Amino acid sequence: MTNTNHRGSLQIGKCQLQIANRRKGASAILQFAICNSQFAIATFTAVALLLVAPAAHAQGPSPAAANEITPESRAALDLGLEWLAANQGPEGNWGSNDLGLVSIGALAFLADGHMPGRGKYGATVEKALNFILKNAKPSGLINIAGSKRDMYNHGLSTFVLGQAHGMTNDPRIGTALDRALKLIAEMQCQDGGWQYEAQRRPQGNDLSLVVMQAKALRSAVDSGLEVSPDVITLAIKRVRGYYYCSAPEIRGRKPPIDEELLKRYPGRFTYAGHGGNATTAMAAAGVVCMQEFGQYDDWRIPKNMDVIKTEIGKLTPPSRGSGRLPSGFDSYTLYYVGQALYQVGGEDWRGFYPKLRDALVVGQARHPTEPKRHGQWVDDVRVSGPGSPLYATGVACFILAIPNRYLPILQEGRIEEIRRQFDTGGATQ
Repeated sequence: MTNTNHRGSLQIGKCQLQIANRRKGASAILQFAICNSQFAIATFTAVALLLVAPAAHAQGPSPAAANEITPESRAALDLGLEWLAANQGPEGNWGSNDLGLVSIGALAFLADGHMPGRGKYGATVEKALNFILKNAKPSGLINIAGSKRDMYNHGLSTFVLGQAHGMTNDPRIGTALDRALKLIAEMQCQDGGWQYEAQRRPQGNDLSLVVMQAKALRSAVDSGLEVSPDVITLAIKRVRGYYYCSAPEIRGRKPPIDEELLKRYPGRFTYAGHGGNATTAMAAAGVVCMQEFGQYDDWRIPKNMDVIKTEIGKLTPPSRGSGRLPSGFDSYTLYYVGQALYQVGGEDWRGFYPKLRDALVVGQARHPTEPKRHGQWVDDVRVSGPGSPLYATGVACFILAIPNRYLPILQEGRIEEIRRQFDTGGATQ
């Protein structure tokens, strides 16, 4: 499968270079320091294309976005951001102490190129980031919603801070981000996974935790920060362990199973790697992990993309103006499916993203006389109470904004050295 949408940015000192094959510029050979023990030094070379950093609002969307953004989706995104800004509240947290949800709110604006402190939504973005930063603990942990949410909220918030840092180079964000990344490395379990609580144990928990940390780690790389190859290599091995094949020829065999045998039969990433909770969200999460870790040609990716495309093919749009998300695609599922489509790119992206986009446009709440509802989406499957419209609207706006390619992690252009550096190979089951 051809991968066309891989991206990254690297930074040394005050000079930021973003990898992007969609914008031609002067090429440069950049020595990027990566530690071969936690945050020490090892080096690899990445070929980069020089870009101009965004100003108060990014300088217009990617040329490719012309065929990916419709007038209707642009209007829906604008209305969704208006709802988020109008309902944020003075604390900047939309009435929620879940830093993961607050981060999703901030991500919606960053994905549309809105910078903290500048432009139409500058104050909105700044308030959200300030709420996250002021609640980051001295240990580096970014969570105040109870220990069972530690690494989930921490990974999501670290990812968003990484994107904000890559767009602004704000030293306050850089300090919090450095501590957060060190905590991710320190809390990695011996098998390469993570627990829900910020504790290091012999075995990690499920794939939903790994994908949160994967995005945080890749966000750091894209923002020019240092990440240990040891952490990445161990995480890749763990992600492959979540892949499951239920074919009769495989069932009952003890791991490790020959990889060539696994390739012959359908399979997918699952929640715990034993076939249980084989959801569309987990199929997409596994793809996102492989992509974020530079495993662009891993044979598991197309198998899981087949799962994702089948489910999108069954998608039923919600009632027009209902405020609901598409059937079978809650906020969590949408968040990873949209990214998986984009990262794999090609016909998968061009053929299936419009189905998600158009279903979101149809479902957006339309109640002009009710500002508390007009422009939002709700998701009672994953989150209840005030966090429901924040989560659903933030994710919907993020999905609608992906074609802009404003976020560092959405910049196109693959970093071949990441793949070579972290190419571990190996079977799973």
